[in-house]
Formats: sequence, structure tokens, C-alpha cells
Amino acid sequence: TSTSDAVKLAMVLGSYYESSYRHIGTPYIDRLGKGQPLTVCNGITGAGVYAHKRYSPADCYKLEVGRYKEAEAYLQRTAAPAYQQANVLQQATYLDFLHNKGSSAFATSTMRRKLLAGDFIGACRENEKWTRGTVGGVKVVLPGLKVRGDANSDLCAEGL
Repeated sequence: TSTSDAVKLAMVLGSYYESSYRHIGTPYIDRLGKGQPLTVCNGITGAGVYAHKRYSPADCYKLEVGRYKEAEAYLQRTAAPAYQQANVLQQATYLDFLHNKGSSAFATSTMRRKLLAGDFIGACRENEKWTRGTVGGVKVVLPGLKVRGDANSDLCAEGL
């Protein structure tokens, strides 16, 4: 199947925020992630990530595009028709949220509730609230998540 513009844009956002292509090659342990998952490429964890495999840019693209397409299918199933009515920048930031925080966080979020209610700008602004990570068992604001949340909020709500 073809790759939507929203997926393409979300992949660019994810590559910028996750590692800017610094982790193409050998998986690493994400010390700030819950459970310290083995991570490769631009924030890919879980299925398809193996400790002793070397990942090429093509391998990373294949893993990443698959994950983003899964996220888009999830939004098309669980947030229709609102997701389809959102503009491409809004769709991309919702996809970036899913890539970074996961579907379980989205499923119970105010972002989802506002999106389903047709409050696209309100849903965009929810990005600003997702700035915390667990460090040493304590929830703290992570500077990278703060920048990502604020920038995605503005991009989503105001466009270019």
C-alpha cells in the first residue's frame, strides 16, 4: 500500500526528535525508557529489534514505516471520522504522539477525546502536557519531551 503524506511527515518528525539518524546500525539501551528497552533507528523498540543485528538505513526505514502505518491504521479505526477530517499537519502530530507514547496512552487521553469531539486545535494543544518521563523511578519533565510537545502543539494547531 502507498504511504500517506501524514505518515511521511510523522516519520520526519520522529527522526528529528528520536535520534536524528544517530542510531542507525547497532541497537542501544534507552536508559530513560521504561524498562530500558533495546532501541534502534529512530526510536524503534519491541518486535524486529535484535541485540546482535546491524540495521542499515533501509532496514530502519522498513521498521519505521511499518510502525507508522500501524499507528495510522489504529487512528483510522479508533478515531474515525475525525482523524480523516484533520489536516495533514494535525494527522502527522497525532501519529508522532502514537509513535512516542503508544496507543494505550492515546486511548485514554484528552487528546483523543478532543479529536473525537472535532476540537482539532484542542487536541493539538494536548501535546504540551506530555513532557514527563521516568528517571530513577521518579516522573520528571524531560527537556527533549518538552521541546517536542511544544513544537508539535504549535505545528499541529497553527500550521506552517
